[in-house]
Amino acid sequence: MSIDSASVDFSNDHVLAAYLAHEAGVRLNTLRDKLFAENASPWHVMDTGDATGHRYLMDELARHRPSDAVLSEEGADNPVRLSANRVWIIDPLDGTNEYGERGRSDWAIHVALWEEGNLVAGAVALPALDATLSTHPDSHPKLTPPPQRRTRLITSRNRAPYSAVLVANSIDCDAVRLGSAGAKAMAVVMGEADIYVHDGGQHQWDSAAPVAVARAAGLHTSRIDGSPLIYNERDTWLPDLLICRPELAEPVLQALWGPDGRPA
Repeated sequence: MSIDSASVDFSNDHVLAAYLAHEAGVRLNTLRDKLFAENASPWHVMDTGDATGHRYLMDELARHRPSDAVLSEEGADNPVRLSANRVWIIDPLDGTNEYGERGRSDWAIHVALWEEGNLVAGAVALPALDATLSTHPDSHPKLTPPPQRRTRLITSRNRAPYSAVLVANSIDCDAVRLGSAGAKAMAVVMGEADIYVHDGGQHQWDSAAPVAVARAAGLHTSRIDGSPLIYNERDTWLPDLLICRPELAEPVLQALWGPDGRPA
């Protein structure tokens, strides 16, 4: 359901991020249903979804934050962002392949704000689940006590990255497979899984919003060597990521690197 914009406090970056992610999701859900009803090819569904999400988010950011820079997966990179204090990092359709498959819900929209060296706001919409998770202090998920079940490690649909294999063998996890990076990360935020580790290559827009939301929820976020995740770099490539419950961070890093700090 679309939100009445008259009731939205657009001056609040947390609110704006959540609103834009949600509204982009509403539009992409409607578009997807329409295209499937017309028997459009999966490629047309995916391409149209990417373009529609990008156009909506860019138009709305230009309207509400005209002075801010934007880095979008679907847009040409503008070097102005490198000297900007505020940069919105967006993925208008994370999980394009899943979006193009009937019945799949593991796709997302990412909206994050990088300001003066920090992720300060963000939201991830899971439109097929009618869920939007954000950094807003009044609405983001709270960290729950450790679950009374086996640890769950979430990984890619089609292959398990080497890092995930190391962690699963060390900690003895149950594996859960999902599509988009946003869907994987939000599964940890929502307590459906405990660890998301990835070393197969990503760009900044793949993880910025999920990391912002995960941090707000009290989760550990880092590179797989434990170093900080840095955004708005000239090279958009940010190849690895760890999001997990805080009590699992050290066991995961030990599994990846061994007790002496060298690769296991």
